[in-house]
Amino acid sequence: MTLVAETIQRDPSKPYGEWWPEIEAAYAGMVSAIKSEVSEQDRKDIEDAFRVAATSHAAQWRKSGEPYIFHPVAVARICAEEIGLGPTAIVAALLHDTVEDTQITLDDVRERFGDRLANMVDGLTKLDAAYQSDDGPARTLEQQESRQALNFKKVLSTLVLDVRIVLIKMADRLHNMRTIGSMPNHKQLKIAAETSYIYAPLAHRLGLYGFRTEFLDLCMKIMDREDYDEVARHLRDTKKSREEYIEKFLAPLREKMDELGMPYRMVGRIKSIYSIWNKIRSKKVPFEQIYDLFAVRIILDVPHNKEKSFCWQTYSSVTDVYQPIPERLKDWVTNPKSNGYESLHTTVVGPGGRFVEVQIRSERMDEIAERGFAAHWKYKGVSNQPDVYENWLDSVREILDDPNSDAVEFLGDFRANNFFNEEVYVFTPAGDMRMLPKGATALDFAFSIHTDVGYHCQAVRVNEVIVPLSYQLQNGDRVEVFTNNKQRPSEGWLKMVTTGRAKSKIRSSMKEERKQQGALGRETLERKFRHHRIQNYEAAVDTLVKFFELPSPTELYYHIAVEAITIKQIFKHFHVELGKLIPNAAPKSVVPQTSERKRNPANRVEGQTRLLINGEPGEQYEYSLATCCNPVQGDQVFAYLTMNAGLKIHRANCPNATNLMANYGYRIMKAEWVSTTGTYFVAVLKITGIDSGPGVIQQLSQHISQDLGLNIRSFSISGFDGHFEGEISLLVTNTDQLKLAIRRLQNLENVSTVTRVES
Repeated sequence: MTLVAETIQRDPSKPYGEWWPEIEAAYAGMVSAIKSEVSEQDRKDIEDAFRVAATSHAAQWRKSGEPYIFHPVAVARICAEEIGLGPTAIVAALLHDTVEDTQITLDDVRERFGDRLANMVDGLTKLDAAYQSDDGPARTLEQQESRQALNFKKVLSTLVLDVRIVLIKMADRLHNMRTIGSMPNHKQLKIAAETSYIYAPLAHRLGLYGFRTEFLDLCMKIMDREDYDEVARHLRDTKKSREEYIEKFLAPLREKMDELGMPYRMVGRIKSIYSIWNKIRSKKVPFEQIYDLFAVRIILDVPHNKEKSFCWQTYSSVTDVYQPIPERLKDWVTNPKSNGYESLHTTVVGPGGRFVEVQIRSERMDEIAERGFAAHWKYKGVSNQPDVYENWLDSVREILDDPNSDAVEFLGDFRANNFFNEEVYVFTPAGDMRMLPKGATALDFAFSIHTDVGYHCQAVRVNEVIVPLSYQLQNGDRVEVFTNNKQRPSEGWLKMVTTGRAKSKIRSSMKEERKQQGALGRETLERKFRHHRIQNYEAAVDTLVKFFELPSPTELYYHIAVEAITIKQIFKHFHVELGKLIPNAAPKSVVPQTSERKRNPANRVEGQTRLLINGEPGEQYEYSLATCCNPVQGDQVFAYLTMNAGLKIHRANCPNATNLMANYGYRIMKAEWVSTTGTYFVAVLKITGIDSGPGVIQQLSQHISQDLGLNIRSFSISGFDGHFEGEISLLVTNTDQLKLAIRRLQNLENVSTVTRVES
């Protein structure tokens, strides 16, 4: 079922028939948004798909109270208007939830619309019961974990079948995010986490920059609403002055561009709220000190074969008007990004000494940047237009085809292999250029050439010098790999690589080797079980796997083969009774199957922390506050069920939140504070400023203890070259008290920044 558009069967105050004029208007708007050529047969198929969807979804309503059919129509419109997909994809978008949510079957779709449409709808349908409701039948943590990862794997695997399936999925998620307001807050958090973990970086990898920007802004609005509202307020307050500055910046550029005599258009655009917030966070400066809030884009309407020369002519004109910053020049016209992005970026010093980013590109480049894959295929017939996706899709196929990779590992490998923002360009001895993610190592390069080259890599020479296999590649490196057939991957290699492809291949090789060794361990165990006349072999093995806390029987066999676990050890803890393996004592630990655990008062910070968990008093559960983010009363929080330590309470914007909610959503529980007094929480602040001598420590500690009345748990500070950095751990009662402390400390003389430590 679509995550946001959860359907409900009810008797609405406004009958379905009365909605029909609005439904037809939405459908007409969608049809008018189709930009590609549409034949008579295409029109008939689109009309038929709409009628099928409208009929099959007639009894379903969105949480917002409107008929469900508005959702597939809106998804189809996004596909047409914002991605530029054609009639076939529009039909699939209209039908994308019918098989999952209604009585329509894949056979029905195949009979009416053909095999191709049936395959696309199948790709858009989740695995059975992958997302059961909270009231559904209970499953073990391992079962749910593999189900969720398998569903992600199915979505991502459609990339190599038909790219349009993923594009429709992106449109589906975008509409869900745009209309997420009617969902309960804890479900919004899960959906936003999945979106930022998978869909936003995937949009970037596909070149859908507009989607990525909107995804990240919407996720931030849900997961970090306070910071989102603060940046948005600053942007509203500075709108007029910003628009005046942009016009002042563009005026002399227009005069210079007019002299070139080429068709162009010039626009100034504000950077996204998420992008601005990310700069504030990474640079640790206030909004007022972020000067590059907007970018200017110059788009040239020139023939394809003259794009490069005209882009550089435009760059020359821009730098004639404004002083460029050389280290900020990025040439993606000569060397496009691996997702097809082409543009020339530079940063110049504008009026008043403000930095302004200028992007120079052609109309073709701009369409590819905005529409990604769809526009790329449109230009596939253009001379010299490289097929930039084929190598990438080949690497995706390799990860998918790995028989030893489970769904959870697949997702991690896929992210590592594909979701990176920066790249390095290196060369083979023959002069061929290869692109790898920034941070890739010499060993990553070996695996990028060929799996066998990676397996047997013995040494690597970079720029005529032998380097360690863990050497991080730099732009322009010339790399040569030396192999030895006796060389084999080891576990240490996993720490030397960053790409998903290399990790997947190393892990696969090691698993194969473990299987071979494990076969000997299995023979040993089977022989011993026969000797003791154990009747149910599989049950006995499962018992041992749980007792020794191993992930699988294969690992058990391997441990026996290498004598990490001996037969003597096994029968020290177990005995045989009536053909069954019986433990002598309780197992060391058992994976929790339920969150109903007893409360442990030792987990509290001074005083009694009051929470509601799933709407019930938190005292009914064993929980503790996560040390990775130190939540404070007033923070937006959620509860996460750990494997053996009860519930952990995390902040919604915790550095680990996205990973936890995206990969382990079935373990997430709703949590909210109950207002209390007399309860204290730990908050850590990082303070930087000008080191004016020994008085700094006294000034800070006196202000915190006496003026603010707060208790200091720990205080560390170091000074160097006239600058100091300190970390102070405080006890506070709520976020209001914490914000007051931050504001007051920021106003102190010699203090530059005060930030709450994320982890």
